[in-house]
Amino acid sequence: MNIKNYLTETAKKNGLDANNLQFPDCEIGPAKIKVIMINEVVPKNPDDWFYSETDNPENRRNALGLFESAGVKSSARGDPVKNMSDILDLGVYITAALKTPKEGYTADPEAVKAQLPILEAELALFPNLKLIMLMGDVAIKAFNMIAKTKTNTKKNVCPTGSAGRRRHWNNEEFYWNGVRVFPSYIMTGKNLLIEPFKRDTITEDIKRMMEILSGGRKNA
Repeated sequence: MNIKNYLTETAKKNGLDANNLQFPDCEIGPAKIKVIMINEVVPKNPDDWFYSETDNPENRRNALGLFESAGVKSSARGDPVKNMSDILDLGVYITAALKTPKEGYTADPEAVKAQLPILEAELALFPNLKLIMLMGDVAIKAFNMIAKTKTNTKKNVCPTGSAGRRRHWNNEEFYWNGVRVFPSYIMTGKNLLIEPFKRDTITEDIKRMMEILSGGRKNA
């Protein structure tokens, strides 16, 4: 199925203008996806998006660099992943919590709230999820909002901010409906160059992700 078409229809059903939203434009078999990585927000320039048809978009370059640093190999060739198809073939789907660019330094809470039905539809699409990776605070907050609505509780799945990440690094495990949840850092932007410890942390999280995918680390 084509994810962009599916999410476009989801947006329309929820009164959102799909023309103002950036969706992953890819063909996938939902049952094959085992991991969803939710980045914070789409880039201001659509040409920088993970799934852009341009030669070397910034988001995709960031993602491929992180996967390569983690030693992730293409399932088909056995060499480092080179494109989004390689990542999808591993059973990993990458999206963003907020499908519109940030207007300022922080994401608009109302925009995040309005777009929750789209992220919720993405989460519901994959019946065989083993892991949800929340890449940044916006993704963590959006996911917690969905989880609390679905479970009718006021409790977050994982703490926001540094508290959740610290507990995750200390091997505390978070779950939602039997699916493991990793709170991590945003995987795009200049922060990866300015704060290399964030890049190192994401790299380690991707390594742990691959262990879960291979059955080498406890999941549930």
